[in-house]
Amino acid sequence: MEYLINTPVASLIFVFTIVTSIYAFNDHGLYGKFMLHPYSVYRKHKIYTLITSGLIHADWMHLIFNMFTFYFFAFALESMIGSWQFGVIYFFGLILSDIPSVIKHKNDLWYNSLGASGAISAVLFSFILLMPFSIMRIMPLPIPIWAIVFGPLYLIYCVYASKQSGDNVNHDAHFFGALTGLIVTVLIVPGVIPNFLAQLMAKIG
Repeated sequence: MEYLINTPVASLIFVFTIVTSIYAFNDHGLYGKFMLHPYSVYRKHKIYTLITSGLIHADWMHLIFNMFTFYFFAFALESMIGSWQFGVIYFFGLILSDIPSVIKHKNDLWYNSLGASGAISAVLFSFILLMPFSIMRIMPLPIPIWAIVFGPLYLIYCVYASKQSGDNVNHDAHFFGALTGLIVTVLIVPGVIPNFLAQLMAKIG
């Protein structure tokens, strides 16, 4: 109840995404309706899947990984910046992270994408911008690292993995979701850049 009062947007997204994903596990027809299909979206069909694709996941591991990441960063972020700001970052991350995939795969009839990873990347990188020296423990890295170090490494990995294209993961959505989180945070959260620079100078000094 405390989460719902203090961080209502993150709470609703968290619960709704889990419920919808579990429902899809037991009703595979929902995948056909909700998955992002770039071929169709590019031709102005099923545009709503830019949003609904973030409400379903491929399997339990996909869902658990995304929701753990969401849990650790989304509630803290909404507490720091406010509910409507968090909502804007999440939904812009959800939609804009998929646009490059729509363009890239506009002629791939059999290509589909699903999951909230793009939006969660936006949340994660918004958090990194606000708390660059928070300690992150990310598998499979053997040691804790600062968020400001993890961020660039993550982006480099996304670019590399996207070029390899061998694991059925939409790394483009991760990359562009992260960029969306950074850009939207700068645009709608006052004082982000001065705050970031102040933290950086304090560490250097």
